[in-house]
Amino acid sequence: MMRLRMVRRREGKVLCCLLVLLLLASWAVAEETDRSQREEEKKVPTVEDAKLEELVVTATRTEKELASAPGSVTVVTRKEIQNKGARTVDQALNTVVGAYAPRGVQGGMMDSLANAAVTLRGIPRAVNTLVMMDGLGLNDSYSGSQRSTLSIAPENVERIEVVRGPFSSLYGGNAMGGVVNIITRMPEEREFVFKSGYGTAWNRGEAPDDVVTAYLSAGDRFFDRLSLFASYSYKSTNGYPTDLNIQSVRPPANITGWRPTQTPQGDNRYLIGDRGDKTWWDDNVTFKAKYDFSDTTNLRFLYTRAVFEYEYETPHTFLRDAEGNEVWRYGTVREGSFVSPGGSARNEDYIYTLAFETELDPVKIKANFGFLDRPLHYYTTPSVTLAARRGGPGTINKTYAETYQGDVQATFPLWGYQLLTFGGSYRQAWADTNRFNLTDWQDVDSVTTTDYKAGGNDRLVGAFLEDEIMILDNLTLYLGFRFDWWETSGGYFKQIGGTRPFDIQYPTRSDSAFSPKASIVYKPFEGTTLRASAGRAFRPPTVYELYSIFISRGVTTTAGPNLEPETNTAWDIGIEQDLWKGARARATYFENYLDDLIYTVERTPTLRERENIGSAVSRGVELEFEQRFDPWLRFFSNCTFTNAYVTDNPPTPALVGQKLVQVPNFMFNNGVDFTWGPFSSSLFGRYVAKRYSNDQNTDRYNNVYTSYDPYFLLDARLSYKVTDFATVSLYVDNILDRDYFSYYKAPGRSIFGEVSFKF
Repeated sequence: MMRLRMVRRREGKVLCCLLVLLLLASWAVAEETDRSQREEEKKVPTVEDAKLEELVVTATRTEKELASAPGSVTVVTRKEIQNKGARTVDQALNTVVGAYAPRGVQGGMMDSLANAAVTLRGIPRAVNTLVMMDGLGLNDSYSGSQRSTLSIAPENVERIEVVRGPFSSLYGGNAMGGVVNIITRMPEEREFVFKSGYGTAWNRGEAPDDVVTAYLSAGDRFFDRLSLFASYSYKSTNGYPTDLNIQSVRPPANITGWRPTQTPQGDNRYLIGDRGDKTWWDDNVTFKAKYDFSDTTNLRFLYTRAVFEYEYETPHTFLRDAEGNEVWRYGTVREGSFVSPGGSARNEDYIYTLAFETELDPVKIKANFGFLDRPLHYYTTPSVTLAARRGGPGTINKTYAETYQGDVQATFPLWGYQLLTFGGSYRQAWADTNRFNLTDWQDVDSVTTTDYKAGGNDRLVGAFLEDEIMILDNLTLYLGFRFDWWETSGGYFKQIGGTRPFDIQYPTRSDSAFSPKASIVYKPFEGTTLRASAGRAFRPPTVYELYSIFISRGVTTTAGPNLEPETNTAWDIGIEQDLWKGARARATYFENYLDDLIYTVERTPTLRERENIGSAVSRGVELEFEQRFDPWLRFFSNCTFTNAYVTDNPPTPALVGQKLVQVPNFMFNNGVDFTWGPFSSSLFGRYVAKRYSNDQNTDRYNNVYTSYDPYFLLDARLSYKVTDFATVSLYVDNILDRDYFSYYKAPGRSIFGEVSFKF
């Protein structure tokens, strides 16, 4: 691991040199541009302008005004992302009504992509929310993770459309709770951007958690036809001790320094140290090209490479003997207990998309094709009994995965009062995991023998149709139908090491799903919109859920080769009302009825099994209010009440009535953006209620390691535009220095400064 750190440091120095050179080059080129163009006055945006720009495509697959969209939709604009100072895409979503995005409160200022997730409307687990980039679904083929798209640099995003509710009628699997569509930007004129920032978080007695960021992009349009854009972003942090060493065995009387604590279940435990600072870095390279053959025909290409890596540094013991010497073991507690079971991890993602759009009057045709390549994802696990803090035996899990997909649609008017959209999609994916034994868990190349192998393939084919029927000028009906066929094949699990090797070959399985949906939008008065919808969604199990066995902290999670697809039958009703100039309010009530929900059930303290629980329900209310004052002030407030619990489960009746895991029953967000001359500022407050991490809801105690505490965070931003092309910004997160756990110890108050140049 030391070798990897040295390589990373060399790469960092090279990166800094390249960034400086590119900045100087961009500055030189910028000076050659026409100054009159750069100094041309821009029209000050108004509330009316903002309404005209509120077009969404995700809710219907066609452009639709936000007020007329058949669903509960939130658009996060590029300006709002900038005002918030989001340093990751999912941070831009953590104040959206009905959305729960936990990253950033678990492992530090720049929490790793392993924790990147967005869930909607009380339907747990990221795999049940479809995340797309420019209309193409990119939940990965192995576990359904969202990390590929959530690793996108927020500076590359034009807007994010969040559509809540079941949308399998349009998008097939994963769209159980809704869809998040990240729409990337393409400059229409010459543009150079450079940003760099540094920040630190104080973590109550620990060394500061420092973070460094850099971003560089360039874009231009040539010959009024060809647009090109390229960017590079980098983030790193030296971390702080997030993983604590908690033991059930009390140290003997001659050892001091330990602290009494407890588990989230209320059992007495003893804090004897931590497992070291969790350092982390990621970088992202993006290239985008667009060629306009005409005003209605274009071809787009996007390439993104995202890499992240984390590791734990030297652990710390709090224990001291009578002479003041460090103590690393006592009784049955071994030195290996100070080594994090997470070891280290690296993930590589390569995304390729190709999109074509044309209009053959009156038919509009769109086609999207994508390839998600994950050539390597690994994590190491030290041996609890044999490893030492400076090395020792362990294992490494390496996963390789690929996903190929395509989506084609055609839209045309029918009889003057209908708009028909139909099409089809295809996805083919595979993933393989190999676990190897290591002589030294700190050296990923010290592989000796293979422990086990697991993997499989899946295929999803779908056809859809949506009919938009204008019954009256102010009354529109949307009818959607989709049929999907799913197949998994080639599944296997092969235990090679150990005392009882075996080889399991799983048979090919297939299933199908019919996903209808109906929505109605009624505008009885100007400024008033009533919506109602009902539909059905599904999600097939992933290769990971079907065939992978996971072992962590002495707990084994078994494979689920007989898992059935999940389904969700849902409905909602809502009203949106313009109150006065710049003011808008919205209220929505929703219900989700979940069947065959895939759950990890705790059988014993060391055994968990994946199974389809009988049924569950998630119902709630979303309330929103926004006030805009031209052009300098915006205020918003929203809250979400959710009651999500198990209603039936014959295999484990004790689960009935228990809350669904990782679903807060209450969230609220408040924020204000203020701009005056060269100054701009914002203030955001958000509250998330208690979440449970196990199916029995036994983790009821707060403010202890591995608990999921309720928390309220207050964040602020202040920016000053020094010149036409230079801006300095200051961000303060967790202003109130709240002390809480979100499994790991959450970071304290942090300050982050940034300077940006745009030519």
